[in-house]
Amino acid sequence: MSDWDGLEELVAIAENGTFAAAARKLRRSTSHVSRAIAQLEHRTGTTLLHRTTRQVSLTAAGRELTERARRIIDERDAALAVASGDTGLRGSLRITCPTALGEYFIAPLALRHAMANPWLDVTLDFSNRVVDIVAEGFDVAIRTGPQGDLRLAAHHLGGRNLVTCAAPAYLAQRGRPAEIEELDHHDCLVGSADVWHFRRHRAETTYQPQGRWRCNNGPAVTAAAVAGLGICQVPDFYAAAALTQGRLEPVLEAFRATEEAVWAMHPRRRLVPRKVTDFIALLAAELPAAMARGLTPADHPGACP
Repeated sequence: MSDWDGLEELVAIAENGTFAAAARKLRRSTSHVSRAIAQLEHRTGTTLLHRTTRQVSLTAAGRELTERARRIIDERDAALAVASGDTGLRGSLRITCPTALGEYFIAPLALRHAMANPWLDVTLDFSNRVVDIVAEGFDVAIRTGPQGDLRLAAHHLGGRNLVTCAAPAYLAQRGRPAEIEELDHHDCLVGSADVWHFRRHRAETTYQPQGRWRCNNGPAVTAAAVAGLGICQVPDFYAAAALTQGRLEPVLEAFRATEEAVWAMHPRRRLVPRKVTDFIALLAAELPAAMARGLTPADHPGACP
């Protein structure tokens, strides 16, 4: 028995959530995976997994060993690829990102990355919570706004702005607000954010919108604004095409909030795997232009003609 035995099984459980899923991933039996983990726990003299009837989670020792084991496996795969003359990417790439950015911008780029690297397994997880990528075994996280986790390296991918806008017909009928407080007299289209963000006198300020339309989907909120239902505030990529085409007009531009940075984050390590650096390079090359173009009407669920 080698001291390496069980490490691959541990990483597979961490990434897939159950013994059965890990076994399918590794193309081995569930009993083999269970036995490998039991032997690994015996050799290390510690419990690596919390087991219940429904789920498996890592202990603190399990998280630490999993992170180190993942690095070992990545470097092993890279060394074998170099030795064989194979320069392609192998292993697994796990990505977490906010839902909106993920659905419309990250997913197409991740798909391109997967198609260009047939030996690379790609997992893309959409979540608006702040995922602990070290504890949960993700290779890359897409984040927005200020970042302060010193365990992670950050790569700037550009920025996104919030734009407040409405249809020309709505503004012609209801008037164009010149001050933030004038929104009190307008129909606000409320999305997933409870407050709208503005900047006044060099300081960030917020406004709590009220209206009869609420939806936690940015494209649907934008479509409602295009239809003339009211004023919305959305990330600029949702509204870019409609603004260019004149179907929406910006309002309160003098109070536009500061641009919010978009980052690619990954765990700090001495040797960053190529599967990570290549994907981040793709994002850096393609994401800013894609976000600047925004979404076309066909990208908007329930878009109004």
